[in-house]
Amino acid sequence: MKILAIDSSARAGSVAIVKDRTLLGETFINVGLTHSQMLMPMITDLLKNTDISLDDIDAFAVSIGPGSFTGLRIGLASIKGMAFANKPSCIAVSTLHSMAYNFIFENVTVCAVMDAHCNQFYSANFDICVEKITRLTPDRAISVENLCTEVSKLEKKVVFVGDGAVLCYNKIVSDPKFKDKEIFLAPEGKRFQKASSVAFAAYDDYLKNGNDVLVRAEDLVPKYLKLSQAERNLNQKAL
Repeated sequence: MKILAIDSSARAGSVAIVKDRTLLGETFINVGLTHSQMLMPMITDLLKNTDISLDDIDAFAVSIGPGSFTGLRIGLASIKGMAFANKPSCIAVSTLHSMAYNFIFENVTVCAVMDAHCNQFYSANFDICVEKITRLTPDRAISVENLCTEVSKLEKKVVFVGDGAVLCYNKIVSDPKFKDKEIFLAPEGKRFQKASSVAFAAYDDYLKNGNDVLVRAEDLVPKYLKLSQAERNLNQKAL
């Protein structure tokens, strides 16, 4: 099964093509360009360099959030544009769940964290053992204090992943009560969201649930977890 995947949930953007569990190609850019500038050229180049056409793609996978409001919309629009004329062929993937796949071959607890600002993080925890990922918490917006309390109760080695990883890691390692726990910051190459991880998460979901995971392009919707700043300001004015 060939899957073309996109992640545009944060500052970095990436596209990948996988065949089952084999990565055929991936492009990752983290230079501050807007996703509207870089995603489609990256897709075009990747298809050309792998000698694959859109007609060869069996499914399209995309991270639907949480993440950047604008970034998610651009990624979804790109997938919708490519998959619109096809039968149900899209797979929606949690951004946080996809990051756990960065450590699929290790025996750890992954704490996936994205900076949601205002002293909050988008976060979820995943246990990884023998290449099996078990979700420990739902995707949610959580305060740094509550996240620290939660991490203190985890028993295995903990690895922080995501664009909020550095903030969380620095907060926790400065607290003396964590001095005896195995808590690590993911290395740069495995810290951020990657389209290949989105693709592998989508493939595993397909193996588990079959065609039930496939949706039409028009049915893809973002999962923000919290209101945008503009919506919060509007609600505040209405009070």
